[in-house]
Amino acid sequence: MSTKELLDKNRRRGARKVHVRQTIEGTAERPRMTVFKSNRYLYVQVIDDDKGSTLVAASTLEEAMKGVKATVEGGGKLGELVGTRLKEKNIDTVVFDRNGYKYHGVVKAIADATRKAGIKF
Repeated sequence: MSTKELLDKNRRRGARKVHVRQTIEGTAERPRMTVFKSNRYLYVQVIDDDKGSTLVAASTLEEAMKGVKATVEGGGKLGELVGTRLKEKNIDTVVFDRNGYKYHGVVKAIADATRKAGIKF
């Protein structure tokens, strides 16, 4: 992939991200769960946009996720971890922010595993 194609791909993702964020907002009762993925790692944050604070965060960089890669299987494990941490904080409903990524593959695996842990969105 050439540099121009890569820049165009990132620009389009940024435009999708802005468009989605105009309608999605996290509150204390229903925080926003956002996903970021790089080539090596996956990150998930649950954010209360009213206060501007992160309630729960998890990534594949943590000790608990040692050896987990940025694959669909790794996304499932990360989603389960986020789901259990949300349950510990008594949060059972979130708004899912795919952060401009297509809802398939790793992003879908994170969402499905979080739902399986008992979180609604």
